[in-house]
Parts: sequence; C-alpha cells; structure tokens
Amino acid sequence: MTRELLLVGVGHMGQPYIAAARRLGLDVCAVEVAARSGAIAGKLDAVWPSRGDLDEQWAEAAYAAVATRRPDGIIGFGEPQVLAAALVQDVLGLPGPSLHAAVLSRNKALQRGRFAAAGIRQPAYKITGRLAAAEEWAASRLPVVVKPLASSGSAGVELVADLESYWAVAARRGAEGPLLVETAVDGPEYSWEALIHEGTVWYANTTAKETTGPPYFVEVAHRTGVQLEQAAAARVEALGAAVLATLRMRTGLVHLEFRLARSRPVVMEVAVRTPGGYLMDLLGLTYGFDWFEIAVRLAMSLPLAEPPPGPSRYAASYFPVAPAGLVLEVSGLEAVCAHPTVWRAGLSVAAGDVLPVTRSSAQRAGYVVLTADTQDEVQDALEFVRRTLVVRTRTIPAMKPGEAAPEKSKMR
Repeated sequence: MTRELLLVGVGHMGQPYIAAARRLGLDVCAVEVAARSGAIAGKLDAVWPSRGDLDEQWAEAAYAAVATRRPDGIIGFGEPQVLAAALVQDVLGLPGPSLHAAVLSRNKALQRGRFAAAGIRQPAYKITGRLAAAEEWAASRLPVVVKPLASSGSAGVELVADLESYWAVAARRGAEGPLLVETAVDGPEYSWEALIHEGTVWYANTTAKETTGPPYFVEVAHRTGVQLEQAAAARVEALGAAVLATLRMRTGLVHLEFRLARSRPVVMEVAVRTPGGYLMDLLGLTYGFDWFEIAVRLAMSLPLAEPPPGPSRYAASYFPVAPAGLVLEVSGLEAVCAHPTVWRAGLSVAAGDVLPVTRSSAQRAGYVVLTADTQDEVQDALEFVRRTLVVRTRTIPAMKPGEAAPEKSKMR
C-alpha cells in the first residue's frame, strides 16, 4: 500500500517537496489556499482548500484533511502553516517539531520568555500592547528594534535610533497589536539551518547574511557553508543544542537566526519550518544532497543515509533592492544568467512599476542563485552580480523619504 505525505502549504517555493516525495514513491496531498492551488492541483493526489492565510484557517483545513484520510507524514511549509501542521501531527502521533516548538516558532515574545528562563543569550526586551507605554523602558536603552510577534521576512521590523524617532514610530504604529521592543545588537548576522531527527542534529549549516541595514534589515544576500573561527563555531554549536532543548524540538527543520557580538552568538529568533531566500536550494548545492528530500524522509520516518563530511561546493543568493519610486530601467539580467556560476535568476519588477520603500523580503526586486567550487569564486560572482543587475528608479515627488508607495503598482 502506497504511503502518503500531507503538505500544509506549498505555493511555488514548496514544490520541491512534491518532487522529492514522488521520487520516494509517495502519494502527495496538500492543504492550500484557492488562489495558489491551481498551479499545483495536477501534481497532487488531493487538495483541501484553506479559506485564508490565518493560522486558524490553515488549522481548520488541515483538520478537515486528516478527517478525510490519514497521512503517514505531514510537513508544514511556511510560517503561517507551522502551527496547523503541528496540531495535526500531534493528533495523529506523527513525527514533527513538537507542538511546543511550533507555538514558540509562531510567537517571538514567547521565544524571548522561554529563552530568558533557559539562560540563552538574547537581547534585553519588553513586550508591550502599545509602543507609547514602553517609552520609558526604551528611552534608557536606545537604539531599540521594534518587531511584531508573528511575522517573517523582516516585515514590521524597524530600528529606532533616538527618542524623537520613537515618538514618531509610536504614533504611526499606535493601533498595531502587541509588539516586541528589543535592544539593538551589533555584529554580523548569521543563520543556522539544521535537520533534526528525534532531537538529534543529523546535519547543520551556518549561513552568512547581508541585509539592507537599519532601519528595516531586509536580507539581500546569503552564503552557505560558512566556516566560522573555531571558538565561535563551538559556541554556535552549543547555542544550537541549547535552543533545540529549550524548544523541545523533535524532528524536522530548524532555522535559527543570530548575531555574533564579540564572537559570541546572540539569538535573534528561531523558526521550525522551511527557510526562505532559496536557502534549501543553496544548501543542496553546497552539500550535494537534497534538503527537501531529507525533510520528507524525516516526516515519513524513512531511512537516512550517512551525511556528507562537509561542503562539496559553495553557494550564495542575492536579492536586489531598488530605491523607492518609478522604475525607469531594468538591465543586466541576461548577462547575469550567462555567468557560469549562476544557477537560476529572475526579476519581479519591470519598467513602469512603482516600488515602495523595501521593508520586507516580499518587496525585493528579484533573485539570483549561484554556485562555485570555492568561497572566493562565490564572492567574486556576487560582486559581479551586484555591479551588473541594476534596477534604476526615479523618485516620485509625492513620495517622501521613508514613505511606502502602493504595493508594486503600475504607472504606464
């Protein structure tokens, strides 16, 4: 009898899970919102519609799916699907991160409280219903970072440098729900991706990250297979172990973001789902095995091969960020695609688009994934891509600095 995998959320970026499951001889079903289900329906054995993108709507559809047929494994794709997948995994007794880990993954304030109790190094923080109510706390700790409790891709993250700026942000975001206010941490930013089998790290990687910097810190580049200095690497390994234990992590993917402050890691946040930014593809290119397939094997309790000793190649991704305004010209994509290191590339903007200030990963102008034999070659290729791929814009007079334009509207 054929075994079955249920994907809670697929979209475009999760489709490699379908391909991996088919290679393993599995039936594949999914829960997906109607707007995205059309592109994948022909690739699946069944699809259950979610009535929206809220956690509760994903859970409603996932419960309906497992009431109809019993899958042998479940994977929650992205952040909105983490809790729904964990709930049905818990109901059916299937492998997964654990309900405890999923709840923490979906709430950064719960993470802060749990990590504080466990003695894990992290920023000083305050949870507040209104930013104005946290003014006294923030005033003595400036600069601070404001962030929502359950977003991803840097959405809603904002550095506030001084008290005058804090008042302005508090006025602008006064109606927003609960927020975290945290002390800003200096130091390079990294992430730690790990495949976990029954509480034990099967394989892990360190990724170096570049961002737009303050105030929004949108990620613009990733480099996988990074080798830290020995003492820092040992501290990161210890941090990963402490976070896994604190999450009560069982089986699946972990994406842990941290900064190195004076060579010591400080936790920014953690998620127990598929990382974004084409990281799964970068990891596959770097280590020579399909991370999507291993995640399927973990969910289905299938055998795991011996992991590789280390990187076989190196890889990076780059995400161009264009200045806000009217797009006048997009150039360089053809030359970038012809470069021998480039594995895949694309743009999501064109001349005539009106671009907002880039405040989240969803607003980046495109992507490039590249791979090479050495880290130096990867770095050289990244520099080539930065020089070559250009989105030229003109500021619209009515658009003030820091003001968002309509979400990728057209002006033709």
